[in-house]
Amino acid sequence: VLPDWFRKLPAVDPQHVSVSNNALTVKRCMPFLDAMMTGWILPLGATVRLEIKDEGRTVTAGWEFDKVMVSNHNPHQVTGNPFEPRPPCKFHNYWTVITPPGWSCLFVAPLNRPHPLFHCLAGVVDTDTYQSHIHFPFIATGPDGVHVLERGTPLVQVIPFRRDQTNLETSIGPELADEAVAREKILRQTQASEGWYRTDARAKR
Repeated sequence: VLPDWFRKLPAVDPQHVSVSNNALTVKRCMPFLDAMMTGWILPLGATVRLEIKDEGRTVTAGWEFDKVMVSNHNPHQVTGNPFEPRPPCKFHNYWTVITPPGWSCLFVAPLNRPHPLFHCLAGVVDTDTYQSHIHFPFIATGPDGVHVLERGTPLVQVIPFRRDQTNLETSIGPELADEAVAREKILRQTQASEGWYRTDARAKR
């Protein structure tokens, strides 16, 4: 599900078209879109009221659902983290993610759509063997006050991957002449045609 702001954004902003500006927006950027479209989104299962106090130092939550939706971690578990003094909390999730043998999942805050009130921390789970509920640690980043998180609010993006394809061999060295030619050719093609990446470089989905 794409965010409303992205859906409403025009591919070309007519107010900024000029001789020196083609006025393209990020809606024409396929890497940006593909980041949001990779995997799937797990949403909040029920509406939650989140109260943030003391400049983020105190977080409490309430809901009408018949299952626990939010709990708290002890701050000592992440002593020294960049979010201090905001404490770690946890969204409870009741979907089970199951993948084929050899596949794990990266659970990460939804890409290119940060939420103003919270940030879920990332984790990798071997979902081919751990087939149970996976809960999502988060930091409440919003201002003090009572905030309502509606049912369906995107919590995490789930990106499956094969474990045996992550240990790729890498090397660092000077650019070869043929590599420089290929790089320059791609750059010129991208600049010459606004849709070149989408039509010629992007893999079929």
